[in-house]
Amino acid sequence: MRIAVTGSIATDHLLTFPGRFADQLLADRLENVSLSFLADSMEVRRGGVAANITFGLARLGLAPVLVGAAGIDFADYQVRLKQHGVVVDHVRISDTLHTARFVCTTDLDQNQIATFYAGAMAEAREIDLREVLARTGRLELVLVSPDDPEAMLRHARTCRELQVPFAADPSQQLARLDGAQVRELVDGARFLFTNEYETALLLEKTGWDQAEVLRHVGTWITTHGEAGVRIRGEGRPSLAVPAVPVAGVVDPTGVGDAFRAGFLAGTLWGVPERCAAQLGCAVAATVLDYVGTQEYRLHRDVLLDRIRTTYGVGCTAELLNHLRGLT
Repeated sequence: MRIAVTGSIATDHLLTFPGRFADQLLADRLENVSLSFLADSMEVRRGGVAANITFGLARLGLAPVLVGAAGIDFADYQVRLKQHGVVVDHVRISDTLHTARFVCTTDLDQNQIATFYAGAMAEAREIDLREVLARTGRLELVLVSPDDPEAMLRHARTCRELQVPFAADPSQQLARLDGAQVRELVDGARFLFTNEYETALLLEKTGWDQAEVLRHVGTWITTHGEAGVRIRGEGRPSLAVPAVPVAGVVDPTGVGDAFRAGFLAGTLWGVPERCAAQLGCAVAATVLDYVGTQEYRLHRDVLLDRIRTTYGVGCTAELLNHLRGLT
């Protein structure tokens, strides 16, 4: 089972603000915001959406193919990903630029304000997915996640032309894509991933209503934070899967990427959609216990216990066989 994940590779600078952003924002002054938040801690970690998702897939025993652009400072990061089971042979290394930077500040309510610098990611548009497919062989799925916008559109076109199943995860790049580009990106996707805010933005940008979106994609997965996940498809009832509760969240960064890794692993294994979503929620809950997006470990018994406690025993037998490789 082979999956390629296209998208960002980055270094994360994670800061914590010991207050609430909402207390500093004045409703009648939002058109002239000038704020500085004094952070009381900073962690520098490896990240990027595509790298995070491939890391999670590798933790679950798959050998995902990472497709993206990184910088002249990528050597150590590349070695680490390879050691964890990620195929890194198809990462384009810039001759001049540094790997992208993600700077994110989190407040007491787990709200986040972030800035992303593309750096070498801008060269992702030079990657030809056909060459990747020629070297890796047929893939079960390509996930097109946030990346250089031109690269995202190019990868989706290639998948449609070659009839390779793909998933669309526009995420943060919805802000950069216009309506026509969003419609092109998601058209024909086997899966569409959004969070609650991105759902509203996608509808506004495309001019479609929810029924029209479902006519263009196979399955639409929307994450709702603590409220869990909603899965929809045309002509069938929606499926709601609650989140796995976590007491004392350490850091929310990367939780969506972790969910995607778990859900896609379950999908590739062929387990029922409900079970794939439950696994995704359990992996996401694990990430919340750590600072950083790639610092966690997955243990079979802990994952199954989280699933059993939250959802009952229904999916544990389905998932057990696929998690036997975990300690």
